[in-house]
Amino acid sequence: MLFASEIELLAVIYLVAITAEAMSGALAAGRRNMDIFGVAVIAFVTALGGGTIRDLILGRFPIGWTQHPEYIYLVITAGLVTVVVARYIYHIKRIFLALDAMGLIAFSLIGCNAALEMNYPLAVVVISGMITGIFGGVLRDVLCNQVPVVFRHELYASVSLVTCLFYLGLRSLGVDADLNTAFSFFVGLALRFLAIWRGWGLPIFSYQHRWE
Repeated sequence: MLFASEIELLAVIYLVAITAEAMSGALAAGRRNMDIFGVAVIAFVTALGGGTIRDLILGRFPIGWTQHPEYIYLVITAGLVTVVVARYIYHIKRIFLALDAMGLIAFSLIGCNAALEMNYPLAVVVISGMITGIFGGVLRDVLCNQVPVVFRHELYASVSLVTCLFYLGLRSLGVDADLNTAFSFFVGLALRFLAIWRGWGLPIFSYQHRWE
């Protein structure tokens, strides 16, 4: 069972995560010269798409945002605010990567807890965390006609995996729930930033042979 304090901390992290991901979605839409409606849709899908897919797979109903319309208002507002402030931000790429990293890690932890609440096996818990962490970004990139970040050589899904495993490892050791959540968040975030900075990535499979 989850402690009440951990649930409260995750609720705060969730609000930060959907705001950050909505902003990253809006920036991605802006880089593709979308209109305001397109920005709102991409912001919504990026922020809430991963959790929606997770809930559908786990059979977790009703889906979270359908019971909390304030989440819809929050992510669309965050997306539209980004349209206004983006022109005043000089390092869009760095901010985009930072927001996306925050969403990736936070959603991974939230996804783990969603499966834990339903008493799924640990393997499913990890996959739930990864689905929540990466699929909003996958949907964003597909709708923006880009190869999803998760399928490139840069460490992305692997960071989500490590974060989930680290979190569950500390949990099994009986580490305080709030401390575990906070520590896992910052460890995952640091790993993602290091991967970006150092250019860490997985081996690439390149197959160019043409069938005769």
